[in-house]
Amino acid sequence: MGVRRFGRVNWLGLWTLARREVMRFMAVWQQTVFAPLMTAALFVLVFALALGQGRGQVMGLPYLVFLGPGILMMTVIQNAFANTSSSITSAKVQGNIVDTLMPPLSAGELLAGYLAGSVARAGLVAAVIGTGMVLVTGQGIAHPAWTGLFILLAALLLGGLGVLAGILAQKFDQMAAITNFVITPLSFLSGTFYSVEALPEPFRTLSHWNPVFYLIDGARYGVTGTSDAPVWRGAVVCTACVAAVLWLAWRWLKTGYRMKA
Repeated sequence: MGVRRFGRVNWLGLWTLARREVMRFMAVWQQTVFAPLMTAALFVLVFALALGQGRGQVMGLPYLVFLGPGILMMTVIQNAFANTSSSITSAKVQGNIVDTLMPPLSAGELLAGYLAGSVARAGLVAAVIGTGMVLVTGQGIAHPAWTGLFILLAALLLGGLGVLAGILAQKFDQMAAITNFVITPLSFLSGTFYSVEALPEPFRTLSHWNPVFYLIDGARYGVTGTSDAPVWRGAVVCTACVAAVLWLAWRWLKTGYRMKA
């Protein structure tokens, strides 16, 4: 029996891979959904206690209102990256990556299947933390479409980077190094806890070359209606970065770079 396709796409294989990626993180929802919620709640609690009730404003917003979108996007970034990177690295270390490479799936179908897991995980985490953020701050979402767009761009960009990292890493400690020295600093030092306009030069200018800054700034605009940079510029920069990262990930999957023995 041949592979069931509609046009040139193996939809059955793509659906199976996407479902596997979603079920993989849902099987440990306490770690993938509940743990990020607890981490976000701890950040809010610490800053609320440190600043006190009614103290501290950034960009004309109460600090907790300013902080909420940054924590939301930081969590989305970390979870989207972790989903694809851990899936590929685990399969390589355990020696069962061949089970993913052998089925009749093209490089684009493999990439789409992995990204589906990242998008689903990022969306679920964003929904949970966003609901908690609205309840805590009492402020609704100013621009839901922009918020959703930047969450999607973040999931695709960091999911794609997770694919690249998973392909590069041969051991868990190599993946831990990438996470600790690249992803975590980017998510913390891109305007999550502060406005980049408060930075001295040249750090303020350098921040505007960082796509993660635009993800966080775009989410902040979506939630509060306030941003450091024009929201359209952020959308264009992030879209271009997503296209570049996904092209490279597709290329590496197509050639089998560091995937095939």
